[in-house]
Amino acid sequence: MENVMEVKNTAHTRQLLYDRYVRYLFIAAAVLMSLLIFSIIFFVGRQGLLTFLQVSPMEFFFSAKWAPSAQAFGALSFISGSVFVTLLSVLIGTPLGILGALFMAKVAPEWLRNIMRPAMDLYVAIPSVVYGYIGLTLLVPFLRSSFGVQTGFGVLAASLVLAIMILPTILSLSEDALRAVPRPLEEASLALGATYWQTMYKVLIPAALPGILTSVVLAMARAVGETMAVQMLIGNTPMVASSLFAPTSTMTSNIVVEMGNTMFGSTWSNALFLMALVLLLMSLGMILLIRRIGERRMAV
Repeated sequence: MENVMEVKNTAHTRQLLYDRYVRYLFIAAAVLMSLLIFSIIFFVGRQGLLTFLQVSPMEFFFSAKWAPSAQAFGALSFISGSVFVTLLSVLIGTPLGILGALFMAKVAPEWLRNIMRPAMDLYVAIPSVVYGYIGLTLLVPFLRSSFGVQTGFGVLAASLVLAIMILPTILSLSEDALRAVPRPLEEASLALGATYWQTMYKVLIPAALPGILTSVVLAMARAVGETMAVQMLIGNTPMVASSLFAPTSTMTSNIVVEMGNTMFGSTWSNALFLMALVLLLMSLGMILLIRRIGERRMAV
């Protein structure tokens, strides 16, 4: 009997030691990740803010003249290009994503859903350069011939391809949000005389709205950081876009194009780091917005 108790105590002690070591391992991993993230923010922020030693904030944020050889570092065209392309792609992709989510969650038969869901997963795995190449060879000539514009490159071409790229994010997360709506809520609406489409519009979508908004914000975060496809289609011209067909540039594409040509520590290099800091803060703001939406969802 004493041997049995001793074996049990030994096993319990080992389990306690194992739990303690695993706990320390998780804490160490969390601390390491936090240090890594804050180090990136500190490094990018420090280098970016050094720009203001040579360039005024008014010039950087409100001037569209970008000419590093003339010591002109106005980033308005890049900031506005990123904002325009992101918003337009979300405006195009969000209705399509929500309609597709409604179809997959409530309309499509099970056999079709089993085909479409893996297809959407494969859709996410396509490299962005492939989207850019397809847009370059098919979409740009179509826009040029259909609307009579000179090149076809510009905000519209980049936004259309970007809308296709963010579509799987909106569709997948919105479908999960719609499936999470309690079935009795839908049945009560139908029992009160509402049609199935009225139930979707006035019951299912409002009930799943926090999850849908989360998918839209995540799609915006994906869109604002996209580089390759946008760079291939937007025209890469440092000027504020005057129309949907006017070429412009974004912060990500400009960083990719020019970072290799700059000397580290120069004003030009620091200005590119400042653009990266603006992108980082935009992404951080979207993440905080997602958390806020999640907190409101839990409160409801």
